[in-house]
Amino acid sequence: MDTTVQNFAVANLRRRPLVIETGGFVLGFDPETRSPFVNYASPLPRAEPTAAEVARLVAEFRERGLKPRVEFVPAAAPAVEQALRAAGFAAEEEYAYLVCTPATLTMPRQRAHRDSADPEAWLPQARAPHADEEYAAIDAALAEAFGSEYDASAESAARLRRIERLGGVVRYVPAPDGRCAGAGSCSAPAAGTCELAGVGTRPAFRGRGVAATVTAELTAAMFARGARSVWLESSGDDARRVYERLGYRAEGTRLYLTIQD
Repeated sequence: MDTTVQNFAVANLRRRPLVIETGGFVLGFDPETRSPFVNYASPLPRAEPTAAEVARLVAEFRERGLKPRVEFVPAAAPAVEQALRAAGFAAEEEYAYLVCTPATLTMPRQRAHRDSADPEAWLPQARAPHADEEYAAIDAALAEAFGSEYDASAESAARLRRIERLGGVVRYVPAPDGRCAGAGSCSAPAAGTCELAGVGTRPAFRGRGVAATVTAELTAAMFARGARSVWLESSGDDARRVYERLGYRAEGTRLYLTIQD
């Protein structure tokens, strides 16, 4: 699965508005944002970059005023970490990745929740967005959910639309207050798999099954489109327990390396 996930990573980067391939790396850039979570590189499986090739990678980021950043599965490209560290890269994060298949997916049992904004029982239900107002509400909810890691803007709302235009899926849960309680997205399949990412819940609605509902609906939607597996990253025990109840199982790790300015 390590190589499959890494193949997906480079295929997904090739969907960026600007793509550069150099020295066994694929670099994906979006000129509409300077976010390091959008602008980064990933190596081809089994890449063995030289010092000169890593230097060219760094130069491509520097020319655009961006922080050099690489995301990858170490087990799929064992020589890459040492080459990057020798050039001054350091670990930013390391996450476990979990995988779900049609055979393991378990849809959540929904339970109603009382909410001060709604005197009736509230049942989280996922929907597909269509109108610009829905995408804007999703973007605002994710900005609230992720805080400083995510800034709401017309450009980030447009990126949500682009996910769907390229064959991915976006789902959100409407809140009783008329806004968005939480949302997430799944990139279009590549190499037989796809990444489920950006699942966020507004603080007022956490612990009410929003993340589980969004995750399960996104996963089922991608299986309906022919994906053989769906994977995601897990950074905390609480989130991991939610994913495991839905049928996700730990398979490996992904490493983020960067040069801190």
